[in-house]
Amino acid sequence: MAMLEVTSLGISFGGLRAVDELSMKIEQGGLVGLIGPNGAGKTTVFNMLTGVYRPTDGGIRLDGQNLVGKKPHEICRLGVARTFQNIRLFTAQSVLDNVKAALHNRITYSLAESMLHLGSYRRKEKEMDEEAMRILSLFGLEASAGNLASNLPYGKQRKLEIARALATDPKLLLLDEPAAGMNPNETRELMETISLVRKEYGVTILLIEHDMKLVQGICEYLYVLNFGKLLTEGEPKDVLNNPEVITAYLGD
Repeated sequence: MAMLEVTSLGISFGGLRAVDELSMKIEQGGLVGLIGPNGAGKTTVFNMLTGVYRPTDGGIRLDGQNLVGKKPHEICRLGVARTFQNIRLFTAQSVLDNVKAALHNRITYSLAESMLHLGSYRRKEKEMDEEAMRILSLFGLEASAGNLASNLPYGKQRKLEIARALATDPKLLLLDEPAAGMNPNETRELMETISLVRKEYGVTILLIEHDMKLVQGICEYLYVLNFGKLLTEGEPKDVLNNPEVITAYLGD
């Protein structure tokens, strides 16, 4: 059984069919790309996978469990985390606290523990600090732990957003244009980091990306959307040389 199985997925907004009859399968530990020109419906797919939008039709299953109709926080607790095209950090909080906020998805304490600063509260806070620093180290951000998130350079803010998503302990990590706005050096570092995250955590990754060097460098398999429909799928070397894909990106 595939970890993520999407079957005949579709959604309409008024008379517009934004995604139509999309089917995908992603195996445990896979690193898969969802690509296509602007407006193809890629982010809409992510919004359906995470419960932001409810599909008009079709199915979504994570490890055999139906996700359709569940709220975003429920889907997060089932093991799906995401980043966004536009960075959404807690800019007034420290880098460390951004990651700790996400750790509350799996390390919790009661109101009484928090208010009374019981021993169990202190132990859990220490555990969160240590785990947050471990995650930040993976992204090369440990030296910036005490800095405000808003003061990080753009490339590091992108990394922090991925680190925060990883802190929820996801089975499936959805990355929406993680290299957007990055220079070539930052993109190379990001490629290495994504590959390391997959190796260290065994997380399954589905990413949307327009940087074809990144896509070809780390993805094992690609799905291509165009006007909301699946244009083709396959290994990157085949997909990126497909004349239909080239036409979809570049036009006639």
